[in-house]
Amino acid sequence: MIERNLGKCLLLLLCLNVVSNIVTAAAPPTCPADIGSDCGGDSGEWEGEFFPGIPKIKYEGPSSKNPLSFKWYNAEEEILGKKMKDWMRFSVAFWHTFRGTGADPFGAPTKLWPWEDGTNSLAMAKRRLRANFEFLEKLGVDRWCFHDRDIAPEGKTLEETNANLDEVVALAKELQGNKIHLLWGTAQLFLQPRYMHGAATSPELGVYAYAAAQVKKALEVTHYLGGENYVFWGGREGYQSLLNTDMERELDHMARFMETAVAYKKKIGFNGTLLIEPKPQEPTKHQYDWDAATSANFLRKYGLIGEFKLNIECNHATLAGHSCHHELETARINGLLGNIDANTGDPQVGWDTDQFLMDVAEATLVMQTVIKNGGLAPGGFNFDAKLRRESTDVEDLFIAHIAGMDTLARGLRNAAKLIEDGSLSELVKKRYQSFDTELGAAIEAGKADFELLEKKALEWGEPKVPSGKQELAEMIFQSAL
Repeated sequence: MIERNLGKCLLLLLCLNVVSNIVTAAAPPTCPADIGSDCGGDSGEWEGEFFPGIPKIKYEGPSSKNPLSFKWYNAEEEILGKKMKDWMRFSVAFWHTFRGTGADPFGAPTKLWPWEDGTNSLAMAKRRLRANFEFLEKLGVDRWCFHDRDIAPEGKTLEETNANLDEVVALAKELQGNKIHLLWGTAQLFLQPRYMHGAATSPELGVYAYAAAQVKKALEVTHYLGGENYVFWGGREGYQSLLNTDMERELDHMARFMETAVAYKKKIGFNGTLLIEPKPQEPTKHQYDWDAATSANFLRKYGLIGEFKLNIECNHATLAGHSCHHELETARINGLLGNIDANTGDPQVGWDTDQFLMDVAEATLVMQTVIKNGGLAPGGFNFDAKLRRESTDVEDLFIAHIAGMDTLARGLRNAAKLIEDGSLSELVKKRYQSFDTELGAAIEAGKADFELLEKKALEWGEPKVPSGKQELAEMIFQSAL
């Protein structure tokens, strides 16, 4: 009996082994992206799959319970005559997604992804870059953006640093192919101690020159990679105290720096849009491009208004005491809305938390402005957002981006509903209908002087002021959510 059972067991094991070999031969070769795996090719660089358990993310509709699927973002679906993917032009931010560690001012890093070896070596930079492009492909996003020092390590000299960047950018060019595009590049002019007093606004001439050299190189590689835009974020361009600061001179220096960047952009034939990203403070107490209005004034004062647009970040808007909608509208009506960093902050926290935008009402307001603007191209929505410190699974990278994309997609659908309904726009139009008259037209054309207006005031007497209907406007808006 024992011998017979033993024989059956051996036969079963033999059959299972044959089936296993067939399945293994039929399945595509994969290799987990962890440091212990032997996935090196002839070049010595890791070759394999970084996200072996994650499928390509697909649209499954609002009823889906699958966290790794889109419920509202359907890339090819047309809304108001344009495909959703063309309204959105989504982009993944390399620094938060692949360089974010979960560290904060009170705690050490909480994230070490399986492919990380704990170094900032050139080999590790290339491995991260490969992870980025696999992430883009599986997420279904065809744009990315970067800071120069996030994708390539800084060397001992500027020459060595540039050589490192060239080597990584050459790989990026190869991995982009014809399907992936660079939404924008930028130079990181805030982390390194040399920039502690600023870059373009540093009181030290040597730092100003070094920053110029770094931006020159960043413009070159952005152009080489077919970048559609280039961003200036002046994290250290401001002051901690006016007692030791010549603010006028620093603003003049910043303007000269921007003028030089414009000249070099044109010299190398880069046709992308130059963008300034406003932020009120953090890390400085006061940043010179405080908000959209301040940035617009800076550009006008120095004759740069036709050379730049703005990259509006929602979390920066709230730090400046504004809503994201306010900043977007300010940029739009000044003809300066170029790109949106899609994120949000926590109303109970007073700093730049860079959370993924999950508020459908806010997303609807954002998309109202984007629609009025006719879209964002050649800009787009960049997810300048990071996982929470406590979110440490690889799949969380996908879940966060899926949720952010779906939220903005719902915002687009809601904004389209409001436009098609027409009630809200009619309410706004009705509030200003007294200006849709001969005198109103004269005022708006600048042809009504004070004498004429005084004559009308005396003729009409005390004006009757109608209700603003704010609650009705809010009711109409909420009905679309």
